[in-house]
Amino acid sequence: MNAQRGIARPRERRAHPVPPGPRPPLGRARALALSLAMALGVAGAGAPAAAQTFKVLHRFHGPPKDGEAPLAGLAMDAAGNLYGTTLQGGKYSSCLPADVGCGTVFKLDTNGAETILHSFNGSDGANPISTPIMDASGDLYGTTAVGGGDGCRTENSVGCGLVFKLSSDGKETVLHRFTGGADGAWPLAGLVMDANGILYGTTNSGGTYQQGVVFKLVGTKETVLYAFTGGEDGAGPDAGTLLDVDGILYGTTTYGGDINCLYPDPCGVVYKLAGRRETVLHAFKDSPDGAYPTAGVVMDAAGNLYSTTSDGGNGSNGGTVFEVSQDRKERLLHTFGAGGRKNDGDSPEGGVVFDAYGNLCGTTFYGGKGQAGAVFEITADGKEKILHSFCTTDCMDGASPQGDLVIDANGNLYGTASGGGTNRNGTVFMITP
Repeated sequence: MNAQRGIARPRERRAHPVPPGPRPPLGRARALALSLAMALGVAGAGAPAAAQTFKVLHRFHGPPKDGEAPLAGLAMDAAGNLYGTTLQGGKYSSCLPADVGCGTVFKLDTNGAETILHSFNGSDGANPISTPIMDASGDLYGTTAVGGGDGCRTENSVGCGLVFKLSSDGKETVLHRFTGGADGAWPLAGLVMDANGILYGTTNSGGTYQQGVVFKLVGTKETVLYAFTGGEDGAGPDAGTLLDVDGILYGTTTYGGDINCLYPDPCGVVYKLAGRRETVLHAFKDSPDGAYPTAGVVMDAAGNLYSTTSDGGNGSNGGTVFEVSQDRKERLLHTFGAGGRKNDGDSPEGGVVFDAYGNLCGTTFYGGKGQAGAVFEITADGKEKILHSFCTTDCMDGASPQGDLVIDANGNLYGTASGGGTNRNGTVFMITP
């Protein structure tokens, strides 16, 4: 097995030492735990696709001058500049393990030149694994998974995470520090913003039942819209929410749901939240429809929702791409590794994006020719094409992508790989159709 970051792991689910929530989160939360515990030792149908060109835009060099391990996806401004976060790296060594840094927010301009916009120091947040968002003024908003205070103290972290604002002049403002109580703990995903500037997000733990919450933030005032109970309504969201034009929120939880899916926990749900009323649109059953969705959802013009599960699916255990309608009907678009498909992707932990032809594009953490992850395309009728396989030679292209892709007006795809590159610190890449 390849020893690059993020891919040397056993196939079964593992214990999650950080953060020590009521369940062992998967996906980005799982990678956070491994990175902290092991000091980053982890390893209509669309038009026919033409040959793609793959390009590395940036290879991270690690602390103290650069970030390390980008687990999240990217945001793009109107000029084509890219923004993202790294789990570790940066100029501060105040986080544990002490030699890896507390994480960064970075910018890549259209020429690939990088600027570190902020290095976290622990007290102002640590270990971001979420994609930032940008408002009309150019200010960035995001979350850090841990850091920010004395609550939720563990061996490798202090603080339950926070919500931050980073102004265009580089000044950080902490909008909310989670306490681990009713307000939530460990926000693993990014935020969405409505037309009034209200922010919405999720936490993986905390809340009344310690199973995570959906919250809104008006300025610095947090309101919990829904606290998951850990039962049929879901538990432990790794992903954030989608906000539709009517103000309804949609998302996934990694656990909870169908009590018949019991190994080792119920397999997660797709939910709808109208005000404070939750509706479960689908509860996963492991086989054949997948298990443990760690990514959020996207919506088409008809209101159908699309995403991935990181596990399960027809006995292949490689995860799925699915569609769920508003009337709670699920359709499987692809099962990774089904039928012994050679060089297919395996374990998608990010979501999907639509291209101009209606195809769905995403990444897998494992699989591909190099067994270090892949970028895939799925047509509306379920035909798959692998656009890139990581680590087929020296891994300088990256390894183990986990975040969502972003697509520009020309159809170019941009994303991050959490490992590979220079000293296995991760990369930012572009795929040109």
